[in-house]
Amino acid sequence: MITTDFVVGSPCWIDIAAADVSAAVEFYRSVFDWEYEQLDDQGEYGYFRLGGRKVAGIGSLTEEDARSAWMIYFRTDDVDETSQTVRQLGGTVRREPFEDDQARMAQFSDPLGAQFAVWQPKGAQGVEKTDEPGALNWIELYTTHVAAAKEFYVNLFGWQMEDMPLPSGSSTYSLITPSGGSQERMIGGMMQLAPEHLTLTSGLPYWHPVFAVQDCDATMSRVVSSGGSVQMGPENAAGVGRMAVCLDLTRSDFVVLESAAE
Repeated sequence: MITTDFVVGSPCWIDIAAADVSAAVEFYRSVFDWEYEQLDDQGEYGYFRLGGRKVAGIGSLTEEDARSAWMIYFRTDDVDETSQTVRQLGGTVRREPFEDDQARMAQFSDPLGAQFAVWQPKGAQGVEKTDEPGALNWIELYTTHVAAAKEFYVNLFGWQMEDMPLPSGSSTYSLITPSGGSQERMIGGMMQLAPEHLTLTSGLPYWHPVFAVQDCDATMSRVVSSGGSVQMGPENAAGVGRMAVCLDLTRSDFVVLESAAE
């Protein structure tokens, strides 16, 4: 469960870099009933809100040959120190530390190629709503080498990892908890996939967000009617709920999860 009392290593902000911001805004309005707040006349960055509270950001895609995608930001107490550690662990600093009135940030790739970012709060702690329909409630890493990914992130953030077998029995799913946290504070998971199954990124690992929804099938219908598509599902996961892997109209991936009844 992701909460808003963020600790080091927990996801605290998400945003999407979109090739067509206006189209993406309309898509997510339709799917999640998000409201949009544009921050400047140029429309270079804005916030999505749900019930008046920030749930995500959106900006223009600026990197040449990059794909539209969601970015996960993890809480840190020192962006500059984290950047040094990323380099020492074999990762890449894609964007050197920078700041605005909300936070000091940096963007990285892990040694296997998965992109992520960090957030050191200044004026804002991060998202203002989690673990409710329409808000972030889990994160996932699809990686080509789970053992190497674990080693990197455990050394970077101090994560606690716990493996569980997938229902198929063919592989495991590695659960992530911030350092010192209880099982109730699990924030996500990672699983190993062969490069040929990572078609969105031409074989590179990647992170994606999971959004809570009240009705997975109804949300999936909204995704499709709004110009997106469903990559996998919907399917039921015992003890977890009903989920679907979705693509928005620019093929940015995210998951929707209707939690199992307790």
